[in-house]
Amino acid sequence: MAIQWYPGHMHKARKEIEEAMPQVDLVIEVLDARIPYSSENPMVSQLRGDKPCIKLLNKSDLADPAVTERWIEYLEREQGVKASAITTLQPGMVRNIPDICRKLVPHRDVMEKDIRTMIMGIPNVGKSTIINTLAGRTIAKTGNEPAVTKTQQRINLRNGIVLSDTPGILWPKVDNEASSYRLAVTGAIKDTAMEYEDVAMFAADYFLKAYPEAICERYKLSSLPDTDIGLLEAIAGSRGALRPGGRIDYHKVSELLLHDYRSGRIGLLSLETPEMAEMEQIEVARVLAEKEAIKQQKIEQEKLKRSGKRHND
Repeated sequence: MAIQWYPGHMHKARKEIEEAMPQVDLVIEVLDARIPYSSENPMVSQLRGDKPCIKLLNKSDLADPAVTERWIEYLEREQGVKASAITTLQPGMVRNIPDICRKLVPHRDVMEKDIRTMIMGIPNVGKSTIINTLAGRTIAKTGNEPAVTKTQQRINLRNGIVLSDTPGILWPKVDNEASSYRLAVTGAIKDTAMEYEDVAMFAADYFLKAYPEAICERYKLSSLPDTDIGLLEAIAGSRGALRPGGRIDYHKVSELLLHDYRSGRIGLLSLETPEMAEMEQIEVARVLAEKEAIKQQKIEQEKLKRSGKRHND
C-alpha cells in the first residue's frame, strides 16, 4: 500500500517551516503513541537539525502502556530529545509542557527571553487540541479528521513561551509499506484515500499475532481464526456484518474493526515496537539501496548507448 495523499498546502508548509526554523529554539513534535515510528515525519529531523526536541506521544490512553514506556526510553537515546506520553483527555499532562521547554532551553529562561518553539506533527495526532490547552483558549481549529490546520500561526502563550503552529505535514512518499498501513489504521490519512478492506486485513493480521486475547474478548470469539480474512469473517458473523443470503459484508466489517480500534474499544493496543522499527529501518535502507543501484546501472547503460551511437555516427 502506498500513500498518495499530499495536499498542496503541505508542500507550502514545508517551505515555510524551513524558512522559520533558524529563529526557533526548540521543536515540539507530536507523535501518535500507538505508532511513534510511523508517525515520526523524517522531514522534522532534517528540518530541526541539532535543536532540542520534545517528542510528545499523544493518545497514550489508546496505546499499550508497556510498549509506550519502551518507546520513551528508545526515543530519549537521541541527544537533546525528551519524550513524554500524554493524552489530551488529561489537560494537566499538557500543561506540563512549558516546564519541559524551560529545562531543555535554560539559557533563554535565565535571559528572561521568550522560548521560541515550533510544534509539528503529521495530521490527526491531536496537535491543535494541545495548542488550545496550552493557550487556555480556542486558537487552533480541531477536527476528527486529518489536515484541519492549513496555515502557520504564531501564538504567545504569555508564560515565557511563544509557539509557532504548523499544518500537519505528511511526506510525499512513505518508503516503509508497513508504516503506510499503520497510518491508515490509526486514521492519519483520510478514509477516502485508502481501501478499507486492505487496511483492515493488515490490522487483523497484526492483532492476531500481538493481541489475540483482546480480539477474542471484544468480539466474543470462542476460538481464534488462523488468518486475517478468517478473523474478519468471524467478526462479521459475531456482529451481523452480513449481506442478504448470509454473505460477508467485507466493507462493513472492515469499517467496524478499524473504528473499534481507533476508539479504543478493543483495548489499549500499540501497532509497533522499537524492535520492529529498527528491523524495518534496516529493510527499508536495503530496498532503497537496491533501487538506487538499479537506477545507476540504467544510467550507465544509457550513457554507453549514447556513446556508442555517437561513435558510429
